[in-house]
Order: sequence, then structure tokens, then C-alpha cells
Amino acid sequence: MQAYNDWLIEEWAGTSERFIPQCIVPIWPPAATVTEIRRAVAKGHRGVIYPALPMDLRDAPHVAEPDYDPVWATCAELDVPLCLHAGASPGLQYAPYPGLARTLAQALNAVTRPVSSVFVLGLFLFSRVLLRHPKLRVVLAESALSWGMLYLEWADHQFEHDGLAREGYQLKPSEMFCRQCYLNAWFDEIAPFEGYLGADHILWSTNFPMATSTWPRTRETIQRCFEGVSAEAREKVLWRNAATLYRL
Repeated sequence: MQAYNDWLIEEWAGTSERFIPQCIVPIWPPAATVTEIRRAVAKGHRGVIYPALPMDLRDAPHVAEPDYDPVWATCAELDVPLCLHAGASPGLQYAPYPGLARTLAQALNAVTRPVSSVFVLGLFLFSRVLLRHPKLRVVLAESALSWGMLYLEWADHQFEHDGLAREGYQLKPSEMFCRQCYLNAWFDEIAPFEGYLGADHILWSTNFPMATSTWPRTRETIQRCFEGVSAEAREKVLWRNAATLYRL
């Protein structure tokens, strides 16, 4: 991991200031994770990529346990966002029906993996991770938007229905989200979700070089997806949010 993180700095970050490196880190133990975060950030990394459910990948405690608090605290202290990529945990994925053609199986994976972020967001909201670390910022990468509004509305309803405020939750799920989380879009229409999610919490990408990328029709996609969105919100989503988040 040190070799990979150093390679990103030496071979890529030095090529163009438009390449923003984010480090990968050891899953366990937390002391090793924290050590590499500090080393990599000192060399120029601007974010930390981590598996959403590390216990799916190796023998480690559940990610909601306080064992991981040093990791979250270090990200908050160094002011680097934590990036949790959609579909990165195999435990959240259903294998496609074996009888599907290969192209159909790939298409099914492409539309189900982003939605698996609902479990990740729910875990970080309800497990008190975000409450314990109010300055931790979490990016749900390649997540898309539409499920986010549905989930947060449902989570807030359940929060109030079950009286979770009496269980020590000072903020509703949507309030925690708006304080600390970001969703990532590349094909969604922004206007239907901006009012609820907030333009400050949406990041835009081309998703290049993935097969689902909007390239080479990126400008046309943006024109369609930002219809009815103010110039200020458009600027935030397209670049200002990312510039602020990664301190550019």
C-alpha cells in the first residue's frame, strides 16, 4: 500500500495538478491504518479510500464498533474525506442469475451496485459513527442520487416513529447527512433532488473511464441534468463542492 500510494504521488500527482490522489490504507489493525493515513497525507494525498464493510474482506470487528474510532478521528483531524465506494463490499451484492447473458449480468450489476450504498449510509447514520465524529466527512462514491432522498425520508420517519431521539440521537438521519455526507452523480437530473439533499452535498463526475461514463457526451449530459438548476447550485455541484472538500 505504501508503494501504491507513493506511486500515485510520484507518477501522477507530479504530472498535473488536476490529478488529486487519494490513498488506500491497511484495513486492520487501526494503528496501521492511522499510520499510513498520516504518512500518505503528509506526502500530498487529499482523501482516504476505505472499504465500507472491512469485516467482509478479512477477520476484523464490525465497522460500527469503536475499534475504528482512531481511523475516523484521524480523517477528521487531518481534514481529509473518507471515500466509501459503492459496491466495494461483496456482502452487499447479489450474484446475477446464472442463466443471464454476460452483457445482461453486467448491466444488472451496474444498476444494483450503486444502490448498495443505502446499507452503508444507514450503517454510518444509525451506528452513531457520524454522531461520535461530527467533523468526519464521508463521500459515497459512484452512488447516484435518487435512492438518497427516498432513504433519508424513510429514515427520518422511522427515527421519529421509534423515538430514537430518546435513545441519545441528537440529530435526525437527514440532519447528520447534511452535516457530513456527500453523494456522487454523473447522469442524474439534479433539480428533483437538490431541494432535499442540498446542492452542497452533491458531487459530479463523468465516471470516466467506466463503461457507464457520460464521455464523450458529457457536455450534453450536463446540459440535460442541470436544467432548472440555479447558476450557484450548478457551480457547487460541478466543481466548487469538490474543491472545498479536497482543499484545492
